[in-house]
Amino acid sequence: MTAMSPARMWRPLTGLLLAQGSALTANRILLVALPWLVLTSTGSPTQTGLIATCQVVPFVIVQALSGPLLDRVNARAVSAAGDLASAAAIVILTVPGTPPMWMLCLIAVVIGTADGPATAAKAVLVPAATAATGQPLERGTGLTTAVERAATAAGPALAGLLISTEGVQATLRLAATLMALAALTAVFIPGRRRRAAAPTGYLRELREGATFLHGDLSLRAIVAMIVASNFIDQAFLTVLLPVWARDHGLGAELVGLAISAFATASVGTALLTAWIGNRLPRRYTYLIGFTISGVSRLVVLACGAPAAVVLSVFAVAGLGSGLVNPIISAYTYERIPVALHGRVNTLITAWAWSGIPFGGLAGAAMLSAAGLTASLWCCSAAYLVAVLRPGWRVQWHSQRSRALAATPAAVPEPQTAAV
Repeated sequence: MTAMSPARMWRPLTGLLLAQGSALTANRILLVALPWLVLTSTGSPTQTGLIATCQVVPFVIVQALSGPLLDRVNARAVSAAGDLASAAAIVILTVPGTPPMWMLCLIAVVIGTADGPATAAKAVLVPAATAATGQPLERGTGLTTAVERAATAAGPALAGLLISTEGVQATLRLAATLMALAALTAVFIPGRRRRAAAPTGYLRELREGATFLHGDLSLRAIVAMIVASNFIDQAFLTVLLPVWARDHGLGAELVGLAISAFATASVGTALLTAWIGNRLPRRYTYLIGFTISGVSRLVVLACGAPAAVVLSVFAVAGLGSGLVNPIISAYTYERIPVALHGRVNTLITAWAWSGIPFGGLAGAAMLSAAGLTASLWCCSAAYLVAVLRPGWRVQWHSQRSRALAATPAAVPEPQTAAV
């Protein structure tokens, strides 16, 4: 048997990274472009907020329900179909003239509905693409984390630049092009072996995924931590950080610089984790990384530090985030049986998003009840408790997870994956 060339060997994971990067960048552009389109056409902050809700709610619901579909069919096809549907919906927005509000909401619903299973499909494909490349799982999760953070840092900045120079229509055309590119690059992603449809039915399969997630104490601890940290992050980023900047005589530029510093720094350590992550002690990497990435940002604001110190701490926090997220992703992939990857991963993502719509409201309520400094200290303590609990409850190196990771049926053969 002839040896596979390095370029051909890396093609499955490269295809997945290209598809993920294109789709994520398009989504980050839409985070700026869609609300801006509504705000400039209607002048209503309420309707601007409504458009985001119309996109996020279907994303969460459809993602939670799409698990059995991803376990039954080729996840690569689901990813490509969802990205194409999103691209087609975005193209409608580029037609000259301003669509009525009901059409904007309908398009946002279509984008969220299509993006939910497409995003979940790409996540389900990570273990197969990584194994087809012949790399440890932490390398795949580290690279996908780096791509996600790079898109988060570049997408909003690119959208703001294009809107100010070329207009919102050109920005939306770029988002549609990136979505179409994500669908086209799916041809390089390895498919997963299909599972014969079970006679138990779709709802029964959903319950099987939920039962497995509920019965695994380690995964439950991880999910609880993600829900709590995302909830606190939303309160912090949407309410507490902007209010802190305003109260200290600073503008929105500090908020943007802080978030960009965090995302940019996390790319570096995500790449480092992709390189050496399989040799890192998971428990201590998790504890150190999450304490740095979450709690430090809240504490530095609660202490009233100068703007330069705040930006430095956000950059260091990004280093911790890029370090720990690939470790958590690799662990969850190993923990879940391959036959349940779609159902359980989509449920985890849906849970992770479940508190985000309410985080801003909670931040505003805390601010009114306790003031800014007390709210920051309370969020710091809550974040620390949420992070520390899984540190000792999770079986970071259980034999079961290693055995599941090594199951031959988990991934296709490299020759099949390259087709």
